[in-house]
Amino acid sequence: MIEDVREAKQRDIREALRQLDAITKMTGLPIYPEPKTGNLLWADVRELDLRYQIPVKKISKFFEGLRNGKILATKCGKCGSVYFPPQNDCPKCKVTDLEWMEIVGEGEIVTYTVISVKPPSFAHYPDYVVGIAKFKETNVTAWIDGPREKIKVGGKVRLEIVKREPEGYLTYKLVPV
Repeated sequence: MIEDVREAKQRDIREALRQLDAITKMTGLPIYPEPKTGNLLWADVRELDLRYQIPVKKISKFFEGLRNGKILATKCGKCGSVYFPPQNDCPKCKVTDLEWMEIVGEGEIVTYTVISVKPPSFAHYPDYVVGIAKFKETNVTAWIDGPREKIKVGGKVRLEIVKREPEGYLTYKLVPV
């Protein structure tokens, strides 16, 4: 399934690059109108294909939590700072091996935005909403899923674990209550 998504994205990228090359040859500039807004964009003609591999051994408990239906953060036992996404070290105190805690209850939307111009790796998704919600423990940045009329600053949300498709991995989202 991931391979199918990757192949589809590569086809889209090849087609976009072919079109960009044609525009550049015709106009002498790698400038084209963004499809939704018509705003002119400059596109670098150099390709950069990245896939990140990030070591997560020290925070693997976060992923175990997702698998077990819990969303975990870390807390510094010395200064009380809470980190989400979790991290192993407190940058304030330089303490290592922070305590684990679950983020529970309702949060409140602090801000949000609708993403309509997406990076290529998210182009297969319809427009989506990303927001920051303040929970008792900490702030959480995540996709907000629900009717747009229920998404507003000050609105209540809960955290929910979901399987992100078509990639097929577990993640979390904010859902209006």
